[in-house]
Amino acid sequence: MDAVSSKGMQYTDQGRPVPAEWREDLENRVLAPLAKTTWRYFVWIGFLLAIIALAVVMYIRQLNNGLIETGMRDRISWGLYIISFVFFIGISHAGTLLSAILRVVKARWQLPVTRMAEFITVVALMVGALFPLIDLGRIDRIVNIVQYGRWQSPLVWDLLAITTYLTGSALYLYLPLIPDFALCRDRLGATTSAWKRSFFTIAAAGWKGTPGQRKALDRAMTIMMVVIIPVAVSVHTVVSWLFAMTLREPFNTTVFGAYFVAGAIFSGVAAIIILMAVLRKVLHLEDYITKNQFMALGIFLLAMSLVMVYFNLSEYVTTGYKMEAGAPFHFHDLMVGYLAPFFWGYIIGVIAPVLIIAFPPTRTIKGIVTAAVFVLVAMWLERYIIVVGGFRVPLMPYDARAYAPTFTEWAIFAGAVALFLLIISVFVKFFPMVSVWEVVEHRGPEPDESEVVHHPVTPRMEAPVAPEVA
Repeated sequence: MDAVSSKGMQYTDQGRPVPAEWREDLENRVLAPLAKTTWRYFVWIGFLLAIIALAVVMYIRQLNNGLIETGMRDRISWGLYIISFVFFIGISHAGTLLSAILRVVKARWQLPVTRMAEFITVVALMVGALFPLIDLGRIDRIVNIVQYGRWQSPLVWDLLAITTYLTGSALYLYLPLIPDFALCRDRLGATTSAWKRSFFTIAAAGWKGTPGQRKALDRAMTIMMVVIIPVAVSVHTVVSWLFAMTLREPFNTTVFGAYFVAGAIFSGVAAIIILMAVLRKVLHLEDYITKNQFMALGIFLLAMSLVMVYFNLSEYVTTGYKMEAGAPFHFHDLMVGYLAPFFWGYIIGVIAPVLIIAFPPTRTIKGIVTAAVFVLVAMWLERYIIVVGGFRVPLMPYDARAYAPTFTEWAIFAGAVALFLLIISVFVKFFPMVSVWEVVEHRGPEPDESEVVHHPVTPRMEAPVAPEVA
């Protein structure tokens, strides 16, 4: 809780001063997108809706004609849909998990980007969960899983894990939004439409910032941050069991659980860095999302890169040393065969953070964002290698088949990416993208002012001013 001196100066809970001008500018910059919309925003939304419309048309065509519209066949029965499912679930992993861990250890540097990370989790889960339904061919078959699913099936485990994680992540996202909804309710006033004011009033849940409310919110957030960590770890572990519980040679490994969790954190941190860079530029948040946050996440990305290098060395050295049945074909496929371009592209992406972030000349915001892009591409390639590479290993004496996604699959995948971006774009117009009250109470102005890009103070919005909401 922020303290106020006898002279009116605010202080964070660590005793750092919070100038009134700085807090006012923070509120104005964070709330500005909620009060004003430009024509460029509508053009962007229209573009995303057009891509989603194409995806819907192609999905309807797939429903009518069956999975023959895809490149999947009896020998390679999982393709781009399951690749995308694992990819989006992986992106979701880092947001809430990273936020919860840093809140538990009371780290303060992440507070300006915490909400972005938590929102990535919810959106990626919502989009990723669609792909198993699309892969079913007939969406009504999901009823059979619910009604007749066997508890011994990893598919049922996956359904329960994702549902639990999505519910917990949505609640974990909403709790710290309550004080900021109250801020929107009190600050925006007549600058927004009546239905938006009603939305902020309902979402604020009667928040007044009383000591009792603050204590209840702090208790609820503490419970959720402790609960969400094991749930997040369990989700991608269960996703890995979809593969590891089979007898196919590339999948038949006990390390898949830890490997998938590490890979999910790796790709999730990369996604956070990219989203953070985009919103920082678009929403003019350079004064509040500075090089400090990029450096901290960049170092974390570098550490996870080394972890991924270790897992890959451990997996390929031990498997390649023994060369059990099926392994020689798989290794040839990866190193010099059909999957070689994907495999070596993946390896380059995994070591890119080491080559970029480990050296001071390239350890910049642009360098860290570039490394994050490499990682995101590499982790998509890794999912392609796992899914397609695993199914290409023959179970009987027949020739391996190739797999290439059709236009239908690419269109649906593009629609999912567009849906991901659309939800984020709409979220920006309804929810403050920086947790104002947490930054004010626990962080304050950035300590390294030399890295801050200054802008003129945004004029205060002409709206009724209610008592300040923390």
